[in-house]
Amino acid sequence: MTETAPKPARRPLEGVRVIEMGQLIAGPFAGCLMGYFGAEVIKVEPPGGGDPLRGWRVLDDGTSFWWRSLGRNKKSVTLDLKQPEGRDLARRLIDSADVLIENFRPGVMEAWELGPDAFKQSNPGLVYARISGFGQTGPYANKPGFASVCEGMSGFRYVNGFPNQAPVRPNLSIGDSIAGLHAALGIVLALFERQGQGEGSGQVVDVALYESMFNLMEAVVPEYDGAGVIREPSGTTVTGIVPTNTYRCRDGKYVVIGGNGDSIFKRLMVVAGYPEMADDPRMATNAGRVVHQQAIDEALANWCESLSSPQVLEQLEQARVPAGPIYDVADMMADPHFQERGLFEQVEINGKPLKIPAMVPRLVDTPGRTDWPGSTLGSHTETVLQEVLGIDPHTFSQLKTSGVV
Repeated sequence: MTETAPKPARRPLEGVRVIEMGQLIAGPFAGCLMGYFGAEVIKVEPPGGGDPLRGWRVLDDGTSFWWRSLGRNKKSVTLDLKQPEGRDLARRLIDSADVLIENFRPGVMEAWELGPDAFKQSNPGLVYARISGFGQTGPYANKPGFASVCEGMSGFRYVNGFPNQAPVRPNLSIGDSIAGLHAALGIVLALFERQGQGEGSGQVVDVALYESMFNLMEAVVPEYDGAGVIREPSGTTVTGIVPTNTYRCRDGKYVVIGGNGDSIFKRLMVVAGYPEMADDPRMATNAGRVVHQQAIDEALANWCESLSSPQVLEQLEQARVPAGPIYDVADMMADPHFQERGLFEQVEINGKPLKIPAMVPRLVDTPGRTDWPGSTLGSHTETVLQEVLGIDPHTFSQLKTSGVV
């Protein structure tokens, strides 16, 4: 008898076709999530260079490592949308799809006659996801919407940093990724609505980068409107919650300690050698600890400086105080919990292994997976045009000669 490999688990978005026409990060991240959980994602790229992300940051044989992750599970199709024939092929692909993802400047798709109205009759069930800096409407709609600008206007950058210093940017394009998450959520919500209402009930999903970051602002708006309070930057702390901070240890490494629960605070101060603070009635609740934040942070900083980070973390774990190290990527990849949770997937690039991050959320019965890493530009063009649109080899050859593909 011969053993056969177990059949991969079904994924929740299998049977959904997505046309991705975005570039760089926000749109492609939404498409990456869709493909990871089973959707057929056909990525339309311009001939020649393709998505600029292919050449960003650290390269391997001319292609970025980032592309291998963000381009996973996508079929790369090249179309020159500046030519009528290219736009016609794109239109036909979109007509065959359940979802379109685009993150061009508002108005570009309409100029190509590929806006939402163009498909109301031919594909009324289409979920048309649009990602831009400031949304499709309003006075700022046509402003250039890079993530850095949108993060600033969202309120995020203002609270991210230290008092009396320039706001700090995380070394990530977080606005793009958060917008991509919102787009993926919006797409799934629209598909769920279509399932209940019928195939003709597609809709536009309008995602703005600044609004996606604004969505993370917790109580900033009601605190200002109700009490006139503007939340300010607070460095490594969180305003109004004490103690929660980052402390430097004797070995030069940092640990994060979250001791803001009333009983947790008592255990924390006892293990740190400050039982008098643990029993001080003025610090028994968070409101009192906020008043005495400086004294508490100084005590914890002194304790951490007297010990190595492993010693600090071991003592805090025994005392059941939430704490952890500050990891870089090498620490993450060496950590057994990351490994056990399956946060790294290995793919093969030109015969060489490469680890890329797995994607969450984790679905126990229908998990996502990486079928292939980001592929070479246009590697699926002929197959997709033949199988989806019925383009014959002779016509394809003519399209290639004319530079449409």
